[in-house]
Amino acid sequence: MSAKIIDGKIIAADLRARVAAEVARVKREHHLTPGLAVVLVGHDPASEVYVRTKAKQTEAAGMASFEHKLPADTSLGDLLAVIARLNADPAVHGILVQLPLPKGLDSQKVIDAIDPAKDVDGLNPVNAGRLATGLLALTPCTPLGCIILAKTVHSSLEGISAVIIGRSNLVGRPLVQLLLNENATVTIAHSRTRDLPKVCKQADLLLAAVGKPEMVKADWIKPGATVIDVGINRIPGADGKGKLVGDVDYLGALNVAGAITPVPGGVGQMTVACLLVNTLRAACAIKGIAAPGV
Repeated sequence: MSAKIIDGKIIAADLRARVAAEVARVKREHHLTPGLAVVLVGHDPASEVYVRTKAKQTEAAGMASFEHKLPADTSLGDLLAVIARLNADPAVHGILVQLPLPKGLDSQKVIDAIDPAKDVDGLNPVNAGRLATGLLALTPCTPLGCIILAKTVHSSLEGISAVIIGRSNLVGRPLVQLLLNENATVTIAHSRTRDLPKVCKQADLLLAAVGKPEMVKADWIKPGATVIDVGINRIPGADGKGKLVGDVDYLGALNVAGAITPVPGGVGQMTVACLLVNTLRAACAIKGIAAPGV
């Protein structure tokens, strides 16, 4: 039996359409146009692709898009000055500083400087703390996307045994909090976990976010489990370009899992869609109007 493929492209497209409908409504009813500002420092090719994608999808949803491209030798003071201007700009409701930053720039100081109300990456300690204590918060986009994908397979995550591999601030730690909010039973595994394959095989929902190509093998997966693969790794190929793979041995997992996200075409599709969700939510909260229906 082959696993069900969780198609992130289709699910993300549906979410973007619902966001666009809500944007049109808040424009019509409240004269509010949500605005997202993206700050890119330097010329990292992958980051430039992400920024173009974000701008295109922001505009397609009917939102305002503001791009700030700064040279790689930008000082921390100059970058913080840009953030301060965006914090004060009433047309901007979401601020995203594209990571990683060039060497020499302290990412944490930059994240700390973003107004928590506009922190659509959900990385400011205020939002992280609110999420950890069960309060409403802007949530990192990739974990939010993982929850949405999982709920296309399981109508409720209540009581489900979930194992997360990876404990980064960007994915693993916020995933714990989001799953707890869904009343899942959560285990977080990492590089120091003893007998990692055995821990993983207990999971009804396995989320791999460790950044190691095809690390999770088929015999790590409980038969019928749902597998959400957050990893995006490029491995060498005969064509010289290589190919993208996840943290899970996809072909092997197909014969064991009940459902699985592909790479590409899975979690990555959801990240930008959830960024639009966060920007819309932030705009409504800043304006003092009811939360949107997405």
